[in-house]
Amino acid sequence: MANLFWKKGKTTRSLLATPFKTEEEFEKSVFETPEILEDIFLIKRQIRHGNKTGIPDIVGIDTDGNVCIVEMKNVSIDASIIPQVLQYAFWAETNPDSIKSLWLEFEDKPDDLEISWDLFQVRIIVIAPTILPSTLDIVNKINYPVDLIEIKRWVEDGNELLLVNKLEEEKKKKVSPVRGLGVYDKDFYETEYNKVSAGEFLKYCDELEALVQSKGWPLEKKYNKHYCGFKAGFFNAFGIMWLGSRTFAFFFKISKDQFKGYPEMKRYDKQWKQGYITIVPGKTKVQDYLPLFELAYKRFAG
Repeated sequence: MANLFWKKGKTTRSLLATPFKTEEEFEKSVFETPEILEDIFLIKRQIRHGNKTGIPDIVGIDTDGNVCIVEMKNVSIDASIIPQVLQYAFWAETNPDSIKSLWLEFEDKPDDLEISWDLFQVRIIVIAPTILPSTLDIVNKINYPVDLIEIKRWVEDGNELLLVNKLEEEKKKKVSPVRGLGVYDKDFYETEYNKVSAGEFLKYCDELEALVQSKGWPLEKKYNKHYCGFKAGFFNAFGIMWLGSRTFAFFFKISKDQFKGYPEMKRYDKQWKQGYITIVPGKTKVQDYLPLFELAYKRFAG
């Protein structure tokens, strides 16, 4: 049993790890805490799909329009979980109408999230308190993107502290390319968006990266289908997102109130908890929004 030592000033408190009592409690906690899976919009728990064996715990859609199958276990797991989640992935691929119906029936979905129901990618997310590292060896040999996430809980005076850890393979080990992960580079953006706008988009991404480096912020720049994010761990702090084939904007993961003094923020997305400031190439300057970038960074850095 692990202990968490919480030090505040000169006071140190020892908190005992508090496992979830049941798998249902574990699932409910994750489903009701969407910040854990920040880029995924969770739409349904306990999906039943006819006479197929197995029931996906949670189905969602991520910001790239991928269909996400979330499998949760309230026990330590290993590579034996992979055949089970592959069944769910196969079902999702062969039953797009079922998932589309769930999406269309959901009332509180993002209005601007585009999904290609004829050509979507399935993404698998496995969540458990402990996942044996050897599971990564199997994950890297299958043709689906897979996230392995450990979640542990501590409870203190009715408050929950959740430790969220995403398992990632050591960079020194070379991994063969996997279908569906996507190569998001200049050629991709010039194909998907306006060619001139793609060049400006990448230019601003580089300028924002230069700002991050100049401030010494330990953030990772990562390109995706619809945006370039700067990540603290596996959470985006801020970035640049496409709004259309020619337009793109800064996005900041901060509260709406924190945009006070920035009237150019004309759109705030409650689902993703982020605000947007449209970029006008040649006029908009990255440095002008340094206070907002700092607020978004401090949300994770403390």
